[in-house]
Amino acid sequence: AVMSDDIGWFPAVNTYYSFAILIAVGKIRDWFEALFWRRKSHRKEGYAPLLGDFEDFYTRRLYARIADAWNCPISSCPANRMTVLGRDLKTLELNGKETRCINLGSYNYLGFADPDSPCQTDVYDALDHFSVATGSVRSGLGTTVLHHELETLVAEFLHKPACLVFGMGFGVNSTAIPFLVGKGDLVVSDSHNHSSIVFGCRSSGARVQVYAHNDVEMLERVVRKAIINGQPRTRRPWKKILIMVEGVYSMEGHTCNLEPIVRIKKKYGCYLYLDEAHSIGALGRTGRGITEHRGVNPADVDILMGTFTKSFGAVGGYIAGSADLIAKMRRKCAGSIHSQSISPVCCAQILSAFHVLQGHDGTNDGAQRLQRIKDNSNYFRSKLIEMGCHVLGDEDSPVVPVLIGNAAKMSAFAREALKEKIAAVVVGFPATAILGSRIRFCISASHTKEDLEEAVEKLDRVMTKVHLKYKLYTLG
Repeated sequence: AVMSDDIGWFPAVNTYYSFAILIAVGKIRDWFEALFWRRKSHRKEGYAPLLGDFEDFYTRRLYARIADAWNCPISSCPANRMTVLGRDLKTLELNGKETRCINLGSYNYLGFADPDSPCQTDVYDALDHFSVATGSVRSGLGTTVLHHELETLVAEFLHKPACLVFGMGFGVNSTAIPFLVGKGDLVVSDSHNHSSIVFGCRSSGARVQVYAHNDVEMLERVVRKAIINGQPRTRRPWKKILIMVEGVYSMEGHTCNLEPIVRIKKKYGCYLYLDEAHSIGALGRTGRGITEHRGVNPADVDILMGTFTKSFGAVGGYIAGSADLIAKMRRKCAGSIHSQSISPVCCAQILSAFHVLQGHDGTNDGAQRLQRIKDNSNYFRSKLIEMGCHVLGDEDSPVVPVLIGNAAKMSAFAREALKEKIAAVVVGFPATAILGSRIRFCISASHTKEDLEEAVEKLDRVMTKVHLKYKLYTLG
């Protein structure tokens, strides 16, 4: 696995230099506009600004230059190929053009979001019988037989006593974490955990300590020191310590080093919360995620969290754990009692995907999809490495990030890739570190060998043109 995002001294200097130039030119433009054109402020007199000064400046003078790299509208399913709608670079208005692209940006890992998905019949039946929405929260009239069936199936699949499903993946972490921890508790969190985990931790009122990404030695030092020192000022023991990790880190492509983390959890009497948003369905011989991939007993993980938006082609998420925990969450967790329940149609989609995955449909389609996602991911990763790109992540991970470095290369890559009919996602500051701008390729079981071979051939031209072959050349 490539853990480091150090792309070398020259790209680093070049990146900082580019940011300095952009900031200097932006400031000069603002001064000239204020002096000679008397640019009017959009602020209401007597009101505080909604955006901070630097955030406003960054949005106008830096982000606006490359805004076309994001929010690209599409007009098709996120299958192996998708239709991307063209936009004017200055106004970002639709220009009527359509481009049929190889889709390397959607996390449709098992291909269940494809137009020919085997789940279609079950989805249409649910639509006829239940309609699109429940029109109620779970505690009201928002629980159908499909919700009960889904929770039972997920709990059995994960080898957990009980499960609670939510209507939104982000909402699982952001509402479940404040339910689990609060004042007097300590959360020990991986530095690269998803923003939903960060949001949930900040909302909880618990103390948060961060350890370096996937550094289990530092994790043990943080836990041991926390137990020795206790809470700040009072030195009282922590009520509980919760370790939070992810199965696959969505911006790095790394898989969690789960075995030693479980050992630390047991040694110091901590609880372990595992976010499997990008690993459930995508890793493991039978798709049971990082626990199966790493050979860890699911009973050793106190709380299993995951989403249905990736491998299952739907929406929502789940928490799986002890029956007592799930019963309390059902009654008191804000994400369960205050938000509308997941659509019955989406429940049918997820149930159908699980049945295919486990071979309940009488075919080996599920097993073939699991093998394809593994083979496709490893093939694509190996080809990018051969190409000379700085590729992050681990073998078998369906997330394949490639470092860009200079922020200007994000828009350059996105535009050149679109010309070559490749749809991919670029990510930069503040979602990453300043030097950590990257392309995030997501591989799917629906990609054919021909799709990937064509993509590799075209990406080779784009990487050369945009100078992203940092493993071969100093300048990329």
